[in-house]
Amino acid sequence: MSDFDPTAYGASGIAEEYDDLYETEWETGPAVDRIAELARGGRVLELGIGTGRLALPLLERGLEVHGVDASAEMVARLAGKPGGDRIPVVIGNFADADAGEGFSLVVLAVNTIFALPDQEAQVACFANAARHLAPGGAFVVEAWIPDVGAFRHNRLVRPRIMGTERISIETVELDPVAQMMRTTQAVLANGSVRLYPADHRYAWPAELDLMARLAGLHRESRWADWGGAPFTGESRAHVTVYRRSDPGS
Repeated sequence: MSDFDPTAYGASGIAEEYDDLYETEWETGPAVDRIAELARGGRVLELGIGTGRLALPLLERGLEVHGVDASAEMVARLAGKPGGDRIPVVIGNFADADAGEGFSLVVLAVNTIFALPDQEAQVACFANAARHLAPGGAFVVEAWIPDVGAFRHNRLVRPRIMGTERISIETVELDPVAQMMRTTQAVLANGSVRLYPADHRYAWPAELDLMARLAGLHRESRWADWGGAPFTGESRAHVTVYRRSDPGS
């Protein structure tokens, strides 16, 4: 069990510069295209909606979008953006929060499943996602493949942003028994240093597949990215679609 409190993530101050830190790291366009396709015009629920990177473009496409997030600060950033006040968001733990039912698609992107502190919470998250789905609805999960071979003595230091005005370096401590990566991102800018801690309880794709089966979901598709590249032994991430196992669905 991790001592990290996910509700404190936005309160650490990262909400104010979250978009700047991560705007070039993720491929938003292909993700929005794929999510819109999977939603089939129906209602979408994003778990870990954050500042609205995916939700706002989906809203612009005419989809009804709802969200759940543990950080009130991140949600406040979302609400302050154009259209953000039109997205209903529940503040709470997405492993058990109730945002209604009858959604065509539930989305859990960019490793957010790993923000939950242990396997029990992750299993509960899959069950909660299934409860929110309409018959035949789908749950799409994006996550990286843990690269434990990159660690030396269970430690890793890696640069994230290298620039003349801002530098971001991440330190990671690996606990292979608990499948936990304890990270601290150090951001150096404007003569100051800011530290943003976050823990990730990682899970392998096969483990996530079993969580889905326990929740009454079956794996429909798995790609290496949102664009649909084949998933292979060399893939460093996956996007997996799980569908509710209803008769006739």
